This record gives sequence, structure tokens and C-alpha cells, in this order.
Amino acid sequence: MARSRYMVGLVFLVFFVMSLLTNILGPIVPDIINSFKVSLTAAALLPFSFFIAYGVVSIPAGFWVERYSEKPVMMAAFVAGTLGSLSFALYPAYFVAIFSLFVMGAGMATLQVAVNPLLRVAGGEEEFAFNSAFAQLIFGSASFASPRIYSYLVENLGDRSKARNPLLRLLGSITPPSLPWASMYWIFAVCTLLMIVVLFFTHFPKVERKEDERAGSSQMYRELLRKPIVWFFFLAVFAYVGSEQGTANWMSEFLSKYHGYDPHTAGATAVSWFWGLLTAGCFIGMLLLKIFDSRYVLIGTCLGALLCLTAALFGPANVSVIAFPAIGLFASVMWPILVSLGLNSVSEHHGSFAGILSTGIMGGAVVPVIIGRIGDHFGLRAGVAFLYVTFACVLSVGFWAKPLISNATVSFKKTEVQPG
Repeated sequence: MARSRYMVGLVFLVFFVMSLLTNILGPIVPDIINSFKVSLTAAALLPFSFFIAYGVVSIPAGFWVERYSEKPVMMAAFVAGTLGSLSFALYPAYFVAIFSLFVMGAGMATLQVAVNPLLRVAGGEEEFAFNSAFAQLIFGSASFASPRIYSYLVENLGDRSKARNPLLRLLGSITPPSLPWASMYWIFAVCTLLMIVVLFFTHFPKVERKEDERAGSSQMYRELLRKPIVWFFFLAVFAYVGSEQGTANWMSEFLSKYHGYDPHTAGATAVSWFWGLLTAGCFIGMLLLKIFDSRYVLIGTCLGALLCLTAALFGPANVSVIAFPAIGLFASVMWPILVSLGLNSVSEHHGSFAGILSTGIMGGAVVPVIIGRIGDHFGLRAGVAFLYVTFACVLSVGFWAKPLISNATVSFKKTEVQPG
């Protein structure tokens, strides 16, 4: 089949929009608390509603894609994103936000299942590793940009000196003055709507899914779920995504509450740098994985993340505002290591196992709620300290994992010259 640069570019665009919608939750948590006058637990229910959709939808999405093909499923996913965004943009209320984020999360979970096989076919198997890495770079760039767009809108909406800006003037006319941050959802609605139009006019290649990309049968899932190692890796992925989202969702509120930083500027910037460093760290991680066993890399990065977490929780303001984003640098390689160790620890049904691991993304729903619940009773510092537990779960994998195949590393041993 002929390769398609256009289709590869389209997949990269899908990754960008997915990230734009997914990683805005951290910066808006302080706004949710202040605007709707809710508890920390209630605020955490919003990221919960988004990420729990991954647990509900990830496995069914695999069956949908196999039955209906990529194009209609991806269009339906963006329709969900549009409806979710518009519902909150038009009716910005707390309970509407819970519904809208669940619908948006379901759409993003479905896209995540559909795009990787499409990228392999459109770009060619020989370029798949490179294109996948580049897609993660695109995903990270949107994660870096999203909080900055939020910060720009919140700072400038309602500013009369910016009245000539047509975008600000339009958003200001349709967004409640007391909720300038809700304008982000109009941006999301436009982005997802444009994606529907682009997909409608795009001709999709036929995707023959490889064995490790297939959803699998119910019998395969039952066989896998009888194996303790599958549950261990599911819990490890659950703990990692919980650590990632728990950090991103609560750092802005923590910096505001304990150090007086403005969540619209310094808080949003900290979240932006967290995602930026999480992306940049992938390149360092790729180098480390060519030198060391992935289990050792996982242990080292977990210890680094725990040190940064300690500095963020108990250090002074100027240390905390740097240490929180620095956690992202160490967390950057945890996801690919956990997935590769998991898949390399079973000899069959890799597609079904990948679906189970993807379901573990709902850790991003549960852990922020636990942090909020603890925070309501014992203070937010005690709540965020729960991340010691989740990072420790990830750290443990480096000690008990026994993959059937280890990652390839470069040997630095000198080659002995045989006498002639």
C-alpha cells in the first residue's frame, strides 16, 4: 500500500487535539474550586469523570474499530468531544462539567485506540517507531501549549485595552465574565468540530490490524485475568497514571494555597513545564534505555521523582515551584517502560493485554479524588503526599518484573583481536 504523508500528518494533528483537551484539567482545578465553591474532593471528581471514561471505553473501542473501521469511529469520537465541549461552554455549571468531561474522555479514549494502527499503515512499519516517538512529541507540545492558552485567555478576557482583538471580543461576548476560564471549552469545541470536517473529507487507507493490535476475544481476556502478573502490571499502570495526573491536577492549587502563587500565571506555567519536561525527558530516557536495563532506569527515575516530590511538598516557595514540574522529567519514561515490561512478560494475547493496560489509565481518575479526599480532612499537603504510595508502586516493578525479553542495550566491551 502506498504511504501517505498526509495521513501521517493527520494522525499527528489528532494527537495534538487529544492532548489539548486532555491536559487542561490541572490548571483549571483552582478555578473550579473558586468558581463553584466546592471541596477538594468535589473538584477532583472532574478529572475523575474524564479519566474513568478510559476504564469504561478502552476495551469496547477496540471492538468498535475492528467492526466499523477507523474513520467512522474517529469521527464519532470527535463528535463526542464537540458535544462535551459545547455542553459546558453553553451551560457552565459544576454538574454539567462532570457530564461533559466524561463524554470528552470517552471520545479521547476511543481515539487513542484507533490512531496507532493507522499511523503504522500510513507511515510504514519501518518508520513506525520514529513516527510513534514524534507523535508523543506532538502530544507533549500540545500539553505544554494548553495551559498557556488558558493563561492568555484568563488574563486578557475583559481587558478593554485588548478590545480590538476579534478572538477575545468574540469569546468575551459568549463567556460569563465571572468564568473566563470556561472560554477554553469554546476553543475545544471549534477544534473538535474542525477535526470532524477534516476527517469527513479524508480518504482512509484499509488497515490490516496486527495480532498485537487486535481487541481479542472474551476468552483471551479471561485467560489473561487469571494470571497474577497481569493484575500486577495493571495496578502499576493504574498507579503511574494516577501519579502523573495527581501531580498535574493538584500542583497549581498547592502552589496557590501554600505559597501564594497566582494559579492563572505561575500555577499554569508550572503545569505547562511539567508536561514540557515530561516530553523532553523522553529523549533522555531513550538514551538511557540503550545503555541500561529498563528495570534499572525505572528504579532510578522513580527515586528521582520521589526526591522532587519531597522538595515540592516541604521545600520553600522558590524550590516547590521548580520541583513540581521537575517530577515530569523523571516520570517521562515510566509509561513506555511499564508497557514494554508488561507486554514482554506474557507470551501471547498481547493485543488483549494492551487493552487491559490501557484500562489502567483510569488511575488518573481515582488518585486525584483520593488526594482531594485526604486534603479535605488533613490538608492538601497530606493529600498530595499520597503520591509517595503511587510512585512506590511503580518503583516496585523494577524489583519484581521478570520479562521474557529484556530491552536491547549497547555493549561497551572492547572486542578482542584474535591473533592471526
